[in-house]
Amino acid sequence: MSTADSQPLPARQATVLVAFMWGAYVLNYCDRQAVFAMFPSLRADLGMSDRQLGLTGAMFLWVYAFGCPIAGQLADRFSKRLLVISSLVLWSLITMATGLSHSAFVLLALRAAMGISESLFMPTAIALTANAHPPALRSRAVSLLTTGQIAGTVAGSWFGGWMADRGQWRGAFFVLGAVGLLYAVPYLWFLRSVPDNPPARAAAKAPPLAALVLLRVPTFRLLCAVFPVFVFGLWLLYGWLPSFLHDKFSLSQAEAAFNATVFVQATTAIGLLGGGRIADLLYTHTKASRLWLMCASLLLCAPCLHALGNSETLLGTRLAAAGFGLFSGLLMGNIFPAAFDVVPPETRASAVGFLNFFAGITSGFATLFGGELKQSLGIGRLLSLSALAYTAAALALVVGIKKLFWKDFVQNNVPPPTP
Repeated sequence: MSTADSQPLPARQATVLVAFMWGAYVLNYCDRQAVFAMFPSLRADLGMSDRQLGLTGAMFLWVYAFGCPIAGQLADRFSKRLLVISSLVLWSLITMATGLSHSAFVLLALRAAMGISESLFMPTAIALTANAHPPALRSRAVSLLTTGQIAGTVAGSWFGGWMADRGQWRGAFFVLGAVGLLYAVPYLWFLRSVPDNPPARAAAKAPPLAALVLLRVPTFRLLCAVFPVFVFGLWLLYGWLPSFLHDKFSLSQAEAAFNATVFVQATTAIGLLGGGRIADLLYTHTKASRLWLMCASLLLCAPCLHALGNSETLLGTRLAAAGFGLFSGLLMGNIFPAAFDVVPPETRASAVGFLNFFAGITSGFATLFGGELKQSLGIGRLLSLSALAYTAAALALVVGIKKLFWKDFVQNNVPPPTP
């Protein structure tokens, strides 16, 4: 059993930390998501096929997935402040370089490079945020941070589509990369005031190979199976909903990007913030509160996914998107705090890294299958199949809560909880 946990920061400093992390998270998703709103322009200017367009997501996600466990291991042993700043600077430079792409091969290679650079950020940022807050506030803090993903997805997609409609898709990457480099200056200035475990102490506490510790926790193994199911449906929407709406409802690239993101992401923010607060309030009554909210999320998202792909009207699609966003937020804000409830404190960054590893591998196939099966099976049918998988994942979580959770919670929490 673990014997020590990190000390939370003073409330004001913890709030400012979340604010700075939130801004970096917005830029993270702006830079990765803008490309999906540019598919018609990339097809025209670079001659990219649907398969190659699908690979723009898959290449990023697969490389990102393999980088996350390594990043988590590094973050548990070395300076988290250095890792988040390095990640921001690297991905911003790669974003600017993407605007210079003159072939599908170069663009895909840069997407893979972005996967490496961005993999350093999320495990580290989530762990820093969790360590800065006590358990009873942890879901709210992580949920608030995760809303940066929403803002970045909407802003990046809209901006990418707006610039592409004006024949300036390259300029979108130049602008986004430059903003990231400028943001790194105040970000670094603030992080210098945030306590960071000395490398020697962190190295002494962290296990030599976190996987050997994490994969011995049954509840964590279950989360590593459930989370990829969720993000498969999520990335199918992220990668192909703009193009799907562009073709189905004859929208411009900017209109398609707006409709594909704003209705999902606006309500996701509500679900995230509400789900984080509900989970923290219920935590005093049941330590499995985060897992129960994840079950509810998957069951409620399933019919919305089916409706998203099969509605005959734009209004119906918007309503389904809003419903999916609202209910998906319940899971997105609680997946990492749920993992922190059952793993040793010194492996938190690695836990985020491994969850992202399994999720990234699966979600890469979501964008690839969207391109491969767009003409034959269709995006609508893929969304319906994803809805069935969501239901099965929710049932698996119920079994895990009943059979696995409490033993793992008691073993890896400090101080030992009273049943």
